[in-house]
Amino acid sequence: MPTILKIDEIKSLLKEVDVKTAMEIGFKAYSNGQSVVPPVGELLFNNPPGDVHIKYGYIINNDYYVIKIASGFYENPSLGIASSQGLMLLFKQQTGELTAILLDEGYLTDIRTAAAGALAAKYFAPKIIESIGILGTGVQAKLQLVQLRTQTDCKRVWLWGRNPQKAEKLKNELRPYFDIQIATDPKEVALNSQLIVTTTPSETPLLELEDLRQGTHITAVGSDTATKQELDGKILAHADLVVVDSISQSATRGEVFQAIKLGLLSPENLIELGKAIQDPQLQRYSDDQLTVVDLTGVAVQDIMIAKSVLLKYQLTKNNGL
Repeated sequence: MPTILKIDEIKSLLKEVDVKTAMEIGFKAYSNGQSVVPPVGELLFNNPPGDVHIKYGYIINNDYYVIKIASGFYENPSLGIASSQGLMLLFKQQTGELTAILLDEGYLTDIRTAAAGALAAKYFAPKIIESIGILGTGVQAKLQLVQLRTQTDCKRVWLWGRNPQKAEKLKNELRPYFDIQIATDPKEVALNSQLIVTTTPSETPLLELEDLRQGTHITAVGSDTATKQELDGKILAHADLVVVDSISQSATRGEVFQAIKLGLLSPENLIELGKAIQDPQLQRYSDDQLTVVDLTGVAVQDIMIAKSVLLKYQLTKNNGL
């Protein structure tokens, strides 16, 4: 009988998991050819707007393989429902038996994405950060800031979202931890920030090259399909470093896909995150560099976070806690 973990128990177990380290291990395995990750399965919806991603794979010589279904339906909050939904399934690699059903409602996907954002900042953000810029006001915007607290002491934030009420709500939620200024447009965010995280489902660029300060780092999270785009392609064309979580995946989705499609960027200029983590020569070396990390989400992240939660549950159960 498989273990069934519901959202409240998952959140409790996750408090004892070092998610950022788990992501680092997963990215290394992926870039070192130690995993099997097929292309993303995808369903796109127009009315109402939403997308569903099916990601699956395994790390070689590991205990489990994972199948993850995660969706984002962006009008859900108006119905009192979270925009993120989904679950993760863990199976034994040796026998194919279903070991665990994680009814996480998309929460694990949100957390592992935010942890990857903090990891990107660890290796590519400038050393001195006077202000953090956030584009978006949803769950991912909030979690990216929460995770960045593990990486920088910077408390000043410039926040922009299409809905001023949502921006104000997020500002109030994070008031104990951050000094948040609400920007009138994305350009104002860029003019005041050295580290920018983009978290929207926009299909038209929100940031232009001329908006950016010298030495800016951008972690692009929102563009995870073939139609989404938050950055003008010229930003990637002029960046000193362009890093992706998956080179093969960036051929079909994300900011890199958009820039390559326009002939502004060559795949040969890409660096994979798992390689950069292991090689300091592939990381930021100057606070004057313009760097971009494009995160479209890779199944190794789901493998690592799902396995970590299950192992923490088994340890807790065995200790009788």
